[in-house]
Amino acid sequence: MAYNFKFDLSKLSQSFFTDLARFSERRKVHSKVGSTARAMIRKFNVERITGLPLSSSLTLVEDMIDVQVKDVAKREEFLKTNRRAILFPHCARKYVDYRCKAEFMPDVSSYSCRKCSPDCLINKATVFSKKKGYDVYVLPGGSAIRKSLSSNPYEGVICVACAEEVKLAYRMLEGDGLKLQSVPLIKNGCSATKFSIDTLTKTL
Repeated sequence: MAYNFKFDLSKLSQSFFTDLARFSERRKVHSKVGSTARAMIRKFNVERITGLPLSSSLTLVEDMIDVQVKDVAKREEFLKTNRRAILFPHCARKYVDYRCKAEFMPDVSSYSCRKCSPDCLINKATVFSKKKGYDVYVLPGGSAIRKSLSSNPYEGVICVACAEEVKLAYRMLEGDGLKLQSVPLIKNGCSATKFSIDTLTKTL
């Protein structure tokens, strides 16, 4: 968990995320990120719905706009890649204790999903991602990214993480020549984190 606060955006209307993408596609959005973020916070009552103070709401929405802008700008490059991987956070598993039967593989610092819970978000996302031809890594933390990706010569990577960690991944991996896309978390924390399956399917 990169942020020093917890958030849950899952109660926000879907139009919040639609508007977020729309704002991000506009030219010169970087010069207006602060005012755009404030406008969205007011429009969608982010403070009231999430319980976050304005400063945390502003940080979160600004980061999400930054990530969307980056994804839009890099989308065409990503679509031209061949071998791709997707990185999931282990905290999105249904269980993060002995009830989860995922096997940890130390050689790539990743959990391997064993499909023990049909309603597990990681199980569903893993099955769908593999059908789309992606290699799947379920990471215990951001420090495992390079080790996981070093196992194969990937060209494209999708990072599923909170927006702040996605920004860190962009800085880390673009220097390695990788083309990136992201699926930001809509609920963070040390367990039961969430991302949108709809957003994932569109990004894949």
